[in-house]
Amino acid sequence: MTDSGPVADVYDCSDPEQRTAGLAAAAAALSRGDLVLLPTDTVYGVAADAFTPAAVTKLLAAKNRGRSMPVPVLIGEASTLAGLVTTVPSVAHALAEAFWPGGLTLVLEHAPSLAWDLGDAEGTVAVRLPDDDLTRELLRRTGPLAVSSANRSGRPAATTAQQADYQLGEHGAVVLDDGPREGSAASTIVDCTAPTPRVLRIGAIDVDRLREVVPGITD
Repeated sequence: MTDSGPVADVYDCSDPEQRTAGLAAAAAALSRGDLVLLPTDTVYGVAADAFTPAAVTKLLAAKNRGRSMPVPVLIGEASTLAGLVTTVPSVAHALAEAFWPGGLTLVLEHAPSLAWDLGDAEGTVAVRLPDDDLTRELLRRTGPLAVSSANRSGRPAATTAQQADYQLGEHGAVVLDDGPREGSAASTIVDCTAPTPRVLRIGAIDVDRLREVVPGITD
């Protein structure tokens, strides 16, 4: 990182006082339309307010990523999902009940009334409830966040706050450091917009486990 750009404020969230201060600073930054680097249960992510299109555009630019790969949304409570989508099919409900919080992302048709722009999503949204206490505490303060892995497009995902800061720190206002996420796979993505759900990406949850819940799922 050069001295010419802004430097994100880093909070060591293993320290209770810094955790409290970091969560407040992160929530304030997100409300201003700034980006925050934060841990999830899979890898470190870069977050923007899901309902601030300019912030999501800033996120895509920071990652050097095009609009053809829409940004997923993280929520702090499973009950939030119903307010973001047109309907929750029974298969999606069953998968969420089995694997949330955790490494499962569900793709559903988003509610047309929502004022957001996550990329060229063609009317869909990818939603996940992470199994991470710090991130969920932040999400409860902010509401849904657009979150992508904290790395430049094409580079390995960041599994520590230091890696996230090195790759994207100049674009973020706050970094929440809650220790390493070594060896964590990205989430498994399942498209639930058609009558038969389809696996788009295999990650933290393998297909056999998904089929125990929804036998007809395809990959």
